Amino acid sequence: MSEITQERWQAIIGNDAASDGQFYYAVKTTGIFCRPSCKSRPPKKENISIFASPDEAMSAGYRPCKRCKPTGSRLPDEEWVAVVTEYIDEHPHEALNLHSLAELCHGSPYHLHRTFKRVKGITPLEYIQAVRVERAKRLLLGTDLPVSDVGRRVGLPNTPYFITLFKKNTGLTPAGFRQSPVSPAQGGL
Repeated sequence: MSEITQERWQAIIGNDAASDGQFYYAVKTTGIFCRPSCKSRPPKKENISIFASPDEAMSAGYRPCKRCKPTGSRLPDEEWVAVVTEYIDEHPHEALNLHSLAELCHGSPYHLHRTFKRVKGITPLEYIQAVRVERAKRLLLGTDLPVSDVGRRVGLPNTPYFITLFKKNTGLTPAGFRQSPVSPAQGGL
């Protein structure tokens, strides 16, 4: 791993195909590495690591990008979905949607939706909602935060929508869930 020079940074943000093969950049927040010419949205400079080869990046635990295919082959679908799932699990409070996830994980929204559903059996949005509801359950049982604060902390700042989604997924409103004894049927993901 080497440092990111201004020249390399310019190659990354400029999608410079002439720099392909000279180095590869990995994004710490997604666990994916790319060619300099990758058309994905440029990451924050502080989240980048530079590698001399795809093997070096993979040895450091990074996976190849689905969009630019830095190894010449694409990441298996199950591994790609695992990257997306891990990102959702670690960032459910962020404004996540199909387009932002596809951009972060270097794929197209259509391909992400189709692949995620085939691998996980649910859509990315359904997974995001399930993760948020599970976090909300823990906050409702473990804190005295108002329902609106719980919703905000799990990425659902619109309180009426949070209450509706929570009830759809659990059969109870957040307040009702907090007051009821927890049963195995109310378990998690």
